[in-house]
Amino acid sequence: MEEPVKAAKRRYHSSQRAAQAAATRRAVLDAAREVFVQRGYIGATVAEIAATAGVAVDTLYATVGSKPVLLRELVETAISGADTAVPAEDRDYVKATRAATSAEEKLEIYAAAVVAIQQRLAPVFAALRDAAATDTACARLWNDISERRARNMRQLAVELRNTGQLRDDLSNEEVADVIWSMNAAEYWLLLVGQRGWTPERFGDWLVDAWKRLLLYPATPARR
Repeated sequence: MEEPVKAAKRRYHSSQRAAQAAATRRAVLDAAREVFVQRGYIGATVAEIAATAGVAVDTLYATVGSKPVLLRELVETAISGADTAVPAEDRDYVKATRAATSAEEKLEIYAAAVVAIQQRLAPVFAALRDAAATDTACARLWNDISERRARNMRQLAVELRNTGQLRDDLSNEEVADVIWSMNAAEYWLLLVGQRGWTPERFGDWLVDAWKRLLLYPATPARR
């Protein structure tokens, strides 16, 4: 008669440990973000990140990993909008973009996603950009993320082409390159970080610019 009770207790303790581990991971990543943004990747130390998170250095390594791994996890979770990395095809905004039937709606959904992502990602990406100049692991991560974005944009270009609304004088590769360059953290940092644009203004600009640059003008309704 006691076995179901024991099993329930085991499940409870297992769930409790999982929740504690997730909370520790979140604290470590939050601390890493704070320290990387303040001091840059090179100036940040694992000891300072651990102290900021309120954990031992050994716990930090066991929970997330070394400093390069910390930075990669920060970038991946900022892109995913979750505590762990989510593959592109499983992200809600990607599913919504693919489900949309018009090019305008696809671009609107994606621009809103870019705004949400860059508010999380851009400060971390600035630290990564600076570190990539001197650190091999960071340079590799920078290139990996850049190339992955390019592949994803080529897929988006195909989806936009399938609507029949893309300009014929632009190749899919050109369409992908335009979106790739304008969804970058560097573009956000220039307009929002340096010129003081609001996220809302930035998002409106992306949608308007992409529609004007990439799509045929809408045909006026006949009267």
